[in-house]
Amino acid sequence: MKFNLPTGATSLDPNEIKDLIPTYINKQDELNQLESSNILEAVQWAYSKRSINPLDYSFILELHKRMFKDVWKWAGKPRTTEKNIGVHWQQISSQVFQLIKNIEYWIDNEVYNFDEVAVRFHHGLVKIHIFPNGNGRHARLITNLLLRFNDKDEFSWGRNSSSDSIDFDSTIRKKYISSLKNADNNNFKDLLSFVRS
Repeated sequence: MKFNLPTGATSLDPNEIKDLIPTYINKQDELNQLESSNILEAVQWAYSKRSINPLDYSFILELHKRMFKDVWKWAGKPRTTEKNIGVHWQQISSQVFQLIKNIEYWIDNEVYNFDEVAVRFHHGLVKIHIFPNGNGRHARLITNLLLRFNDKDEFSWGRNSSSDSIDFDSTIRKKYISSLKNADNNNFKDLLSFVRS
């Protein structure tokens, strides 16, 4: 089976594709529907937790597992392959722990306003690219959980200015990908604007 992934999505290698749990899926639409349903369950689970810490490595993995547990056998497991984006797979855990330390320091010492801390957390997770797939969706959800955990308003991720979905090829996705690329060069202005648009 070949998947028609949206612009900027990470391609899966044949071994990762073999780890698709449902045997009935033959079309991209079927996969999208199942993933969306699983993600909705994960959102309900995460929002029912009163004392979660989004900056806990175990929770970061658990959230991804909950988001894709009925779809992929590798859900919640860091990738073991190289991708066109992300750090070398053997550096994932050390990079995530460093990101967590940075975020905690920035919060404790008010280095940035909270929106920028959250944007840098999101960008850091996407840049590390922990999982074979679903990194953007995971990073957006856990970033909103970080905001909520700290009594801040969650990001809209462009939903206030467009009815398009960020998960599929659309104008809003192009803006999102472009703002992430600018952030790769330490320019967070567009991403900061996008998350509240």
